[in-house]
Amino acid sequence: QYVIVNGVVPFVTAVLTLASMLYVTARIDWRLAMLAILVLPVLLLLTETHRRGVRARWTRVKESESGALSVIQEVLASIRVVKAFGQEDRERDRFVRGARHALAEQLAVVGAETRLGLLVALALAVGTAAVLVVGARDVRSGTLTLGSLLLVMAYLAQLYRPLETISKKVAGLQSSLASAARAFSLLDEVPDVAERPQARPLARAAGRMTLRHVSFAYGKDRRVLDDVSFEVPAGTQVGIAGPTGAGKTTLLMLLARLIDPSDGEILLDGLDLRAYRLADLRNQIAVVLQEPVLFSTTIAENIAYGRPGASRQQIVDAAEAAHLDDFVMRLPDGYETEVGERGMALSGGERQRVSLARAFLRDAPIVLLDEPTSAVDTRSEAKILEAMQRLMQGRTCFMVAHRLSTLDICAVRLRLENGRLLAADDRVRVSAHG
Repeated sequence: QYVIVNGVVPFVTAVLTLASMLYVTARIDWRLAMLAILVLPVLLLLTETHRRGVRARWTRVKESESGALSVIQEVLASIRVVKAFGQEDRERDRFVRGARHALAEQLAVVGAETRLGLLVALALAVGTAAVLVVGARDVRSGTLTLGSLLLVMAYLAQLYRPLETISKKVAGLQSSLASAARAFSLLDEVPDVAERPQARPLARAAGRMTLRHVSFAYGKDRRVLDDVSFEVPAGTQVGIAGPTGAGKTTLLMLLARLIDPSDGEILLDGLDLRAYRLADLRNQIAVVLQEPVLFSTTIAENIAYGRPGASRQQIVDAAEAAHLDDFVMRLPDGYETEVGERGMALSGGERQRVSLARAFLRDAPIVLLDEPTSAVDTRSEAKILEAMQRLMQGRTCFMVAHRLSTLDICAVRLRLENGRLLAADDRVRVSAHG
């Protein structure tokens, strides 16, 4: 919008005005008109030279501003840690350094645009002087009347004004173009997970999951999963144990197809995950994370996040299943209570139960639980485990946990170490290479 209103429209108006004034001036004295227009190549050269430099400087300005603002966002998101360690001065200095760098880059842009304005004004002054000198000589020789010269000079001012406008607008729009380039570079990023052109629709999966020689690496040298193979029947509750860094969370990400395996394949009901439409596949999965992600809105809207069209009764039923309804009804605003940024108005156990209620309402055939009780106390854990048992019934579930007691509610267990599957329950079929 800014480019159109402040760039395209003035540019078109200036071009039309330039053409009109040039035509009128040529009708009075075509030699003076040609002399006046000789300044155009100089202006084009100046504009193009400065355009490249100004665009590069504006790109650096945007990057510097983004860096300074990212410091604010990071500090506000971790304000408790910053205060606990007494690092307010350090973070302020870090922001000030970023802001000063952004200011220096902006001053460099202002200097470049000012130099361009001066050079454009100088070029137009030289052009005006040249026309005036030649015109005065023609008046003395009698080939041009004084009135015609005055008229040419008047039109010359109208002729040069659009040239000045075009030059300055081209330089002035570089800020918007630099911002647009950053936005388009983000939009042009290749997604980590791409949907095949002829992907199949999926109404509702049964939930049978099969991994065949699945490996995954973050980069070339950081292999997280190595030749993992197993098959889980539909409706089975699987507990996944293992030390930190064993690849448990990565396995859940692969099952949700948030990432694709480097080698091997993952099958859902006998078909590779990559064969399904992404939206349909994601509709089959409910996720409960170790750190619940809540949005700065009401409890009801957070519960209904995975199912926006849910009725109030469906939301309440999901909250009751997650042992959340009693707590919510004690609040003054009930389900319309705002949870604050990232749900900070609620305790850890309450946030986790909101996340579980969201999974209940999702009613997906596959549930992925990533250490859902690691950050809550014993009392909250008991309520959450009871709710998870309800959630798991009749669904294929994968639950990651460090505490083995948490996995007691699972029917079968897997153990990962160093990215390899070392042990599995007899009810989970593991290949020879698993």
